[in-house]
Amino acid sequence: MAKQQTFQDKSKKKGGSDLISVKVVMVDKSERGTFKFNERFVKVKDLGEVEQAVKG
Repeated sequence: MAKQQTFQDKSKKKGGSDLISVKVVMVDKSERGTFKFNERFVKVKDLGEVEQAVKG
């Protein structure tokens, strides 16, 4: 039998939010010259809003 329902169809039925998750990586350089990476996920409506979400 052929598959009748795709994953995309299932997710549309759930009525999930319009937000997309974006992984933001920020780099801090210490006085000794080593780098520290801070990672976090931010949910935004549009990729253009990523910088505003990180600052605020």
